[in-house]
Parts: sequence; structure tokens; C-alpha cells
Amino acid sequence: MTATIVVLTEESLNEVDITNLRYLIQDNPARFEVLVPADTGRNLLVDVLDNLSLLQFAEAFRDLTGGKPTKDQETKAAEVQLSESLALLASSGLEAGGSVTGEDPVQAVVAAAKATNAQQVVVITTPHAVEDTFRTDWANEAQERLGVPVLHLYSGSGFIGGS
Repeated sequence: MTATIVVLTEESLNEVDITNLRYLIQDNPARFEVLVPADTGRNLLVDVLDNLSLLQFAEAFRDLTGGKPTKDQETKAAEVQLSESLALLASSGLEAGGSVTGEDPVQAVVAAAKATNAQQVVVITTPHAVEDTFRTDWANEAQERLGVPVLHLYSGSGFIGGS
């Protein structure tokens, strides 16, 4: 039987992420349902605090002065990230499908997990100091709403988030 794993990511998957997903399934057949939010619902103040806590001063300054992208720009960026992620999964020999989500990424994960009868959810994000500390990150929110395991990985690393 092929297991379904829902993957929520805020950016394109990379080689390390694929290695982590492959390690997760071992030799068991699995299908990945990749979700990329068009609108992450990020808060400007939280983004600045996250960047400052990670000593990313240039990013914090850009957050403050750069302005917010339009809805159309966010959707196009998410479509590119999804396409890149699906192409990388396919080139790695992993079966995958996916979609761009709307304003509530966690609700999209819950709906996808229920619709596909997913055995697990994997949330792949960059570190978010504020959300991770106060357990308000997507993985913790999804864990509260679902009856399946939710794994939180930091993109491009083997580090497990605080969920």
C-alpha cells in the first residue's frame, strides 16, 4: 500500500529536503502531496523579530522597507516554488502532486490530509524564532487539528523544528 505524506513548504524544496523525505519513507512506497501557500499570513513585526534573532540584519531591514508583494506576485511565486519542488521530487524518483494554497496554509494541510487519507504531515520551513518559541508555527497548529504525526523540518538542514 502506498502511503500519502502531505508536505507544506514555504519555499522550493531543495536537495537536502529531498534527502530528508527519502530518509523518512525508507524503501516504503509513498506519494507526496506538496502544498505551497500563496499567502503565508506572515506578520511584518514577527518577520523582523525572526530575522533579528537569527542575526539577519539585512533581511530585517528589507522587511521594514521593502513593502509587501501583491497577491498576484505571491501567487506567481508560489506557483514557481511548487513547480520547482515537484520537478525535483520527480527527478529524484519520488511520486508527487501538489497545489498552491490560499490564505490559511494549516487549513489547507488539514483538508489535504483528510482528502488523501495521509499517514503523516511534514512541514518544511526556515526557522521562525517567535513562532517556534511560542509553539504557534504551522506544524504545531496542524498537530492540534489532525490525528496524524506532524514533523517539522528546517529547510535545507536535518534539524527538526520545535513541534
